[in-house]
Amino acid sequence: MSSKTVVILEQLKDLTLLETAELVKKIEDTFNVDASPRSLIQPSVIDDSAYFQIIEDEIETDTVFDVVLEEVPPNKKIAILKEVRAITGLGLREAKDFVESVPKTVIFATAYNEAANIKQKLEATGAKVSLKQSV
Repeated sequence: MSSKTVVILEQLKDLTLLETAELVKKIEDTFNVDASPRSLIQPSVIDDSAYFQIIEDEIETDTVFDVVLEEVPPNKKIAILKEVRAITGLGLREAKDFVESVPKTVIFATAYNEAANIKQKLEATGAKVSLKQSV
């Protein structure tokens, strides 16, 4: 900090509350600024991604979801079957019957983060998956 700034800072420390208020008003008038306190995030400034992150955070804490296997492409059946077995713990025969009888719920009433993670894993194998709010 420059010596000039240090001197001004020391002088400001000696001002009374009334003198400080008058100084702020004079600075506002002189430099045409507004020193009023403001929120850091104003609705006009917030972008869509931040808004949807807020909504997603609310969903995560308040709601549970079912993960539904909607569609299994024939050429991806084996990979999807392996993933269903890993997620559900079903045996080979049960998993095969499960995959062949879509649409079918893979996981019931799980937290949003877990449901989204399972959905992502199944979609990575080629399955069509949806999340449905559990009742």
